[in-house]
Amino acid sequence: MTNKAHDADVAFIKALAELLRENDLTELQVKREYGDDDSLNVRVSRQTAVAAPVQMQVPAAAPVAAAAAPAAAAPAAAAPAASEDPASHPGAVTSPMVGTAYLQPEPGAASFISVGQQVSEGDTLLIVEAMKTMNHIPSPKSGTVKRILIEDGAAVEFGTPLVILE
Repeated sequence: MTNKAHDADVAFIKALAELLRENDLTELQVKREYGDDDSLNVRVSRQTAVAAPVQMQVPAAAPVAAAAAPAAAAPAAAAPAASEDPASHPGAVTSPMVGTAYLQPEPGAASFISVGQQVSEGDTLLIVEAMKTMNHIPSPKSGTVKRILIEDGAAVEFGTPLVILE
């Protein structure tokens, strides 16, 4: 009987892992109750976009190598530096939470910001919805919106660069 229950649990965990992969989820947690004192707690997770910043740091090593190379190679090395991680930009405004980002207060309304617009410290840049709560993301400083790095309705993680202000 124990082996049969074990096989069923293994099949259940494999099904959860498949569900995780098919739906592009990062984590799934389930508690199965079998009886009063018998339950199965399963947490299946996988690493996804977290590895992307590590890959983006690799081109940053190219300018160091280019400095040792002849001067003719320097223009070619400048291109990877231009596509650096936006999160490292000094004017980057990052997401303080995991959620869904919205550029306007409601569907069909005008956007909070647009590229080239002047904003003051404390102005709402966008909204991040987390757990059915709309969280206004304020501008940390006054400046000009240089880039909007996300699309309306995009899922964002903690630390995701949202906007570049200068």
